[in-house]
Amino acid sequence: MNKIKTKGIILAGGKGTRLYPMTSVFSKQLQPIYDKPMIYYPLSTLMLANIRDILIISTPQDLPSFEKLFGNGSQWGINLSYQEQIYPNGLPEAFILGEQFIGNNQVCLILGDNIFYGKLDFFRNAISTNQGGTIFAYRVDNPSDYGVVEIGYNDEVLSIEEKPKIPKSNYAIPGLYIFDSNVIEYSKDLRPSKRGELEITDLHLKYLTINKLQVIKIGRGVAWLDTGTPDNLLYASTFIQAVEKRQGLKISCPEEIAYLMGFIDLEKYERIVNLLPNSDYKNYCLKIMKELS
Repeated sequence: MNKIKTKGIILAGGKGTRLYPMTSVFSKQLQPIYDKPMIYYPLSTLMLANIRDILIISTPQDLPSFEKLFGNGSQWGINLSYQEQIYPNGLPEAFILGEQFIGNNQVCLILGDNIFYGKLDFFRNAISTNQGGTIFAYRVDNPSDYGVVEIGYNDEVLSIEEKPKIPKSNYAIPGLYIFDSNVIEYSKDLRPSKRGELEITDLHLKYLTINKLQVIKIGRGVAWLDTGTPDNLLYASTFIQAVEKRQGLKISCPEEIAYLMGFIDLEKYERIVNLLPNSDYKNYCLKIMKELS
């Protein structure tokens, strides 16, 4: 019997209509967030959680660009694979498309336009304690724009609603989820909503019905940025720029993360950095190499 481990999926599909005309040529998840493509950030989140087997799901026209950008991931000591999503039929479709990839393993799904910055202990702990499904709760001032979770006194899930007009709480559900392998069959059993899509909220409610859904609050020390609109895209870029300039450290640098996580050794780090084109990004990686030597 194969040992159960945690795998990761980045859902980087969709039409990106809210970012038009930027997305008329290439994917939303390839748009720059300050100094890196957007998809670097969710990829780094998974890597920092020690997830090394990762599936990227995107449209047939955009998938070759992701493959060109990342290859098979071996340069960072991870295993990347790719899957087409012909049409955006809802988030749970990621688990149906990724059935063979997931197998009997636990899986973390992160949306390609979600950025998390700060200590990721909440995520790593959730991976180790998940017994069915896990969602996260992040306090926002505009909960009606998101899926909303109502949390009880003992931190149990009381209710989940999708973009309610009158929210029962200020806790939004970010685009980061953990499920056991049963998620594949549960997703297959879902029926499309009035929007014609499979809804992630219905999947959460399935786990809630069988008392296997936990919620974990994300504290003040973590920033969650949703980059689905032009304003949010600009805000995220400004945020990343401010932190990087202040600290002199880059956020979501896969080369650096791969070494710090022990995915590659210093010799390989030096080799892949030397292959980078001359740029501020390469200069940063070289600076880190000197500090590590």
